Amino acid sequence: MAVTLGEMVEVLETLYPLELAESWDEPGLIVGDPSWPVRKVYCAVDPTEETVQAAVDAGADLLITHHPLYFRATHTVAGSTFRGAMVTTLIENHCALWVGHTNVDSAVRGQGFAFVHALRQWGLDVVDEGPLVPSSTLEGCGLGRMLSLVSAAENDDEVTLKDFARAVSCILPATVSGVLVSGEPERVVHRVAVLPGSGDSEIATAHAAGADVYVTSDLRHHPVLDARQETGMAFIQTPHAAIEKLVFPILVEDVSAALTERFGQEGSAVRFEITELNTDPWDMRL
Repeated sequence: MAVTLGEMVEVLETLYPLELAESWDEPGLIVGDPSWPVRKVYCAVDPTEETVQAAVDAGADLLITHHPLYFRATHTVAGSTFRGAMVTTLIENHCALWVGHTNVDSAVRGQGFAFVHALRQWGLDVVDEGPLVPSSTLEGCGLGRMLSLVSAAENDDEVTLKDFARAVSCILPATVSGVLVSGEPERVVHRVAVLPGSGDSEIATAHAAGADVYVTSDLRHHPVLDARQETGMAFIQTPHAAIEKLVFPILVEDVSAALTERFGQEGSAVRFEITELNTDPWDMRL
């Protein structure tokens, strides 16, 4: 007996409750019959034609993506549209699609946790101070993270903005667009706010929390320029998909453990693959 898609969804949505999702978001099971068996899971940030085909080619029964296939309500999944064609491909190959978006962002061991974990693995001594934007729904959950650098606060080995930005760059998958830094390179960094994904709406929150530097993606010219002058805070802009890919090793570890605990041998038999495809949209930098 294999774990069914319905059982897999129950595990996923226990770890990443849908009630954590933002009001505009609709994560969860998008494609697939709950009775389908799940023996292999393929993980990717974005549901693109490439990642869907890669999941099918890998023999996956379930594709887990971070970003939704549909951001807005739709009235057609016809194969004549590129999203509809992906739905058709998934169904024809009995490959389901489950989306974990802002519910994964806000989970206890979600995107913010994954960023802190990656920094620690790289060698930085950091203290996780909890969510940048606490959830009003579940205690301990919320968007982003506040963290402090122990090496900067307690030892003589101070961490500069340049040093910290280099660490951020090293923990991310390589992309053409790369990491951008706004701030004096030699300034010392003590406290960091991070919000993986698009985060310039929380610049004021990061400043109010006492951040020396704010790490996020998709920053715009005017908000950053104004905030530099008004707050003196530095910024590190990361490629959107690259920073959000950090969560998948954590997701695989947590889901695998939950499956084994709940279903024993059948649960431990489920295999996972994290895509090596780069879905950053930029292909050239001149």
